[in-house]
Amino acid sequence: QVQLVESGGGLVQAGGSLTLSCAASGLTFSSYFMGWFRQAPGKERECVAGITRSASSTYYPNSVKGRFIISRDNAKNLVYLSMNSLKPEDTAVYYCAATPRHIFRYYATEEYDYWGQGTQVTVSS
Repeated sequence: QVQLVESGGGLVQAGGSLTLSCAASGLTFSSYFMGWFRQAPGKERECVAGITRSASSTYYPNSVKGRFIISRDNAKNLVYLSMNSLKPEDTAVYYCAATPRHIFRYYATEEYDYWGQGTQVTVSS
């Protein structure tokens, strides 16, 4: 079965950096559009990055553009999220997600078929 396993979360001071990883198994990874989402307590899950199958294009909302970078390694079935200049408002559980569809709304949770269990990121002020 398809499994997505995130790692790399933790506690970091404001202004610091953190890189999350997501290991995928049970799917042809290179055939999937990948996204990173986050969910803070009491808030809706929001997309922070998306990347196409070949990594030719990446997408970010304005809230993280210039600070977060998504990348992938299709040979290792891994997708990464490098987070820089972290702010307390970046505190959330971060999830990776996968979809085999050619989607246009990379930011929409309903576009994705598979989700990881999440990893906590806490940014202290």
